[in-house]
Amino acid sequence: MPKMNMLQAINNALDIAMAEDDKVLCFGEDVGVFGGVFRATSNLQEKYGRARCFNTPLVEQGIIGFANGLAAQGSVPVAEIQFADYIFPAFDQIVNETAKFRYRSGDLFNVGGLTIRTPYGGGISGGLYHSQSPEAYFAHTPGLKVVVPRNPYQAKGLLLAAIRDPDPVIFFEPKRLYRASTGEVPENDYQLPIGEAEVTKEGTDVTVLGWGAQMELIEKAVEMAEKSGISCEIIDLRSILPWDEDSVVESVLKTGRLVISHEATRTGGFASEIAATIQERCFLYLESPIERVTGMDTPFPLTLEKEYMPDHLKIYEAIRASVDF
Repeated sequence: MPKMNMLQAINNALDIAMAEDDKVLCFGEDVGVFGGVFRATSNLQEKYGRARCFNTPLVEQGIIGFANGLAAQGSVPVAEIQFADYIFPAFDQIVNETAKFRYRSGDLFNVGGLTIRTPYGGGISGGLYHSQSPEAYFAHTPGLKVVVPRNPYQAKGLLLAAIRDPDPVIFFEPKRLYRASTGEVPENDYQLPIGEAEVTKEGTDVTVLGWGAQMELIEKAVEMAEKSGISCEIIDLRSILPWDEDSVVESVLKTGRLVISHEATRTGGFASEIAATIQERCFLYLESPIERVTGMDTPFPLTLEKEYMPDHLKIYEAIRASVDF
């Protein structure tokens, strides 16, 4: 099995999807010859032509409006928003059009073939406008699916599933891991289930939950915790919308404790929704308060990025606090 980094795995998934179905189109800012700012679409225009992989104007609202129109007429558009921070000009199109298209037409029309790819998160010294994690905004919107992979194997399998899913999917890619995360990825076509969390390590004392780039930090924190005798269960949520309540509940009923970590700000972050649901369903089994390890309630700072972001030490402290309560 060849080794790939996350960018190569994403490129490979797009290549497979475009080869299999000539209705699959890739477009966005500079995605053509240039391959996008991170080169995720490299060589696709050369292979499939300018009609199927092409540049758009620098207008995010236009990119998604155009994608909605294509999807409504039976195409399978994969639209790239260059950075997740710049998805907000397209917010109206995504939340008021993409998410509601099928519902408002009584299923006469839909844009279910639409996938929106966008890199999110900090760790690259990107400052205010190239570091945000906006997944919680979209988790509030019925009609969308929101997916976040943690490594190249997951990225390929989940992206192929997203492109073929009957609902519109926003696919957040952890840009810090684009070239930093490598692993064995099958060359063949495979899909991973959307809406199912993955228990990546079993344990008995505390459940530690995250998604995307946080999973690498969670693993480091758990290594530290296990050296001091704490048995940790790790869950990668993978899908924010829908999220796998049952798997998390099953784990917390066993461990009695939960630590959730994400890069986004604390107030209104998706950890809040998870914490509320788990206390409703597991209240009598909880041994300690649910811990959240998150970004701060400030704009994303450039010079204080390391202080702002939740790291393995902050997660380790939360694990200790949960177990020692």
